[in-house]
Amino acid sequence: MRVMVIVKASPNSEKGIMPKAEMLAAMGKYNEELVKAGIMLAGEGLHPSIRAKRVAFADGKKPKVIDGPFSETKELIAGYWMWQVRDMEEAVEWARRCPNPMPGEDGMLELRPVFEAEDFGQELTPELRAQDERLRAELERQQGK
Repeated sequence: MRVMVIVKASPNSEKGIMPKAEMLAAMGKYNEELVKAGIMLAGEGLHPSIRAKRVAFADGKKPKVIDGPFSETKELIAGYWMWQVRDMEEAVEWARRCPNPMPGEDGMLELRPVFEAEDFGQELTPELRAQDERLRAELERQQGK
């Protein structure tokens, strides 16, 4: 199963305070463990929401663009990983090994399963499934896999 691990933002990450070398080294070591175990598919840190935009949708209306920063830090994301694990228990085991992503503050990771094609049942028609498979193959080709 694929799991997105969301690193929740903190007041310091929203201020753009960059991590110290010790934190970068600890996170680099952790990422190496994830890669060696075949768990990590992707992962990146994100700039603060002052550099972000949101696009809000309402039926029958033109999408509205909202400039950051956004006020509720606890609702924001500072980074993410995409993991391939056996089950949610394995993801939790790996998450517990993570260094505090927000040293000096309360850090938090949120683990969310990624939808797979079979989760959509009959709504994913054979035509839609073929389209999804075609797009995934094209993405892999573009990424040189």
